[in-house]
Amino acid sequence: MTARDTVTCGRLTADQLLAAVGELGDLLADTVDGGASIGFLAPLDRAAAVDWWRRLAPSLADGSLAVWAAYLDGEIVGTVSLVFPDKPNSRHRAEVVKLMVHRAGRGRGLGRALLATAERAAAEAGVTLLSLDTETDSPAESLYRSAGWTRAGVIPDYARTPSGELRPTTILYKYVPAVRDRAPARS
Repeated sequence: MTARDTVTCGRLTADQLLAAVGELGDLLADTVDGGASIGFLAPLDRAAAVDWWRRLAPSLADGSLAVWAAYLDGEIVGTVSLVFPDKPNSRHRAEVVKLMVHRAGRGRGLGRALLATAERAAAEAGVTLLSLDTETDSPAESLYRSAGWTRAGVIPDYARTPSGELRPTTILYKYVPAVRDRAPARS
């Protein structure tokens, strides 16, 4: 990627996700193999990564999950997702999950752009509070903190890194401004 490259971002439908599971699986495997602690151990088998994405299609179809992909020259180079709670008392919030950027695209603002996309979409859906968790003192935590997220706390030995080491996890939250004069996108 060069400074002139144009990255576009789009929300995936369940059908689009299923059509892209190969690329998404490659992205997931690359992210894990690159050391990002996103729930998997390295090395991540491509077939397992593809299958993980495939199993998300019903959640996209029912609206409990939203996934955005970042594209460069027609290829997926990053993703971010929002998980929407199903309980009536929690529909004002969502969780940001699986923010991933391919190693070849890191350091170019893609993570920040994907995060901003998720924040805007949450506000447009009537969500006013976002939360997430990430490995403590990781580059991801630095990104979130620099984007205005607030640290709520740290849980020791919460998850294993891709190499298997137990590490603490930081819980963060961010209020997003409500979009006025727009009905919530979820019921």
